[in-house]
Amino acid sequence: MLYINKILLVQFKNYSQATFSFGHRIVGITGRNGAGKTNLLDAIYYLCFTRSYFTSSESQNTQYLTNGFRLEGYLEKNNQEEKIVCTLKEGRKEISLNDDRYDRFSRHIGQFPAVMIAPDDADIILGGSEERRKWLDSLLSQLYPEYLDHLIIYQKILLQRNTLLKNMAATGQNQDSLLDVFDLQLVMHGVPVYETRKAFLQTFIPQVQRLYDYIAGTHEVVNIQYQCTLQEEDYAVQLHQSRYRDMQLQRTTTGIHRDDLLFLLNGHLMKSSASQGQRKSFLFALKLAQFEVIRQHKKFPPLLLLDDIFEKLDQERVSRLIALVASDNYGQVFITDTHAERLQEAFAGTGEAIQLITI
Repeated sequence: MLYINKILLVQFKNYSQATFSFGHRIVGITGRNGAGKTNLLDAIYYLCFTRSYFTSSESQNTQYLTNGFRLEGYLEKNNQEEKIVCTLKEGRKEISLNDDRYDRFSRHIGQFPAVMIAPDDADIILGGSEERRKWLDSLLSQLYPEYLDHLIIYQKILLQRNTLLKNMAATGQNQDSLLDVFDLQLVMHGVPVYETRKAFLQTFIPQVQRLYDYIAGTHEVVNIQYQCTLQEEDYAVQLHQSRYRDMQLQRTTTGIHRDDLLFLLNGHLMKSSASQGQRKSFLFALKLAQFEVIRQHKKFPPLLLLDDIFEKLDQERVSRLIALVASDNYGQVFITDTHAERLQEAFAGTGEAIQLITI
């Protein structure tokens, strides 16, 4: 099992200094809008992922008019206490586990798995392909460390190749031999990413379907279609054939960095045809299927962070969701809401005690 017992926040977002202890499996976090409920969830997420769920800018994680922050968490995994410390000071970030500092933050990913469900998740359906790749990469990186290694190297080589293409356009110099080297490395690291994504989605879709039926309370066919140019032709051949176009556009136009996922409902694109209720049901099914996959892979449930779900789902769907997360298959659950009474009532019939924290 994985539990977080205590977290200390210093200059993190709206918290000057605060300490929270968690003594129950179900933890409700209540308070008015803007009090810091979501920021507390994000601090827990940060301990697990070494980054914020909501922003890539560390300055936005730092309290106004300060130059850094510190997060310290005490977690229990497989009956052993673990201490995680994340600090940012004058632009320098450090992460340590049990006082041993990481030289590569990626080594921390997957050690303490977590799943966040938040209002901004609608962008996974409604936003661009980058949002869907980001979601998929976050999931697969928690399962397969080698996937994350390939992805990091691929993105680094991609940046170098794009920089070279821009320099070639600016100077007029031919750099085919160096492009050949970059192309070989892109193939070496891009193909394993493609193969992992493709194989995973084939087994993942049935779990999304099962959870969608449960949350929605009705059966509608959901599907995820994986779009990748590597399905069409050998990647090395693609890179060679697109080289002239890449030189003209000064960027790499083919590869796994352009992958997309099409979310379908009854054969139609969910972005344009699904109702708001259907999209919400699908998002929860997607994230809870993510939870199930991680639980099966790790042999223990990840932390589940639910932000403002009462504002996102109708009462019937909320009741089904609460019954699900209160079951034995789930571990520690954090859930925010503006009304303490609503949280208490939601879990009253589950037989599961809830700890309430008011901010």
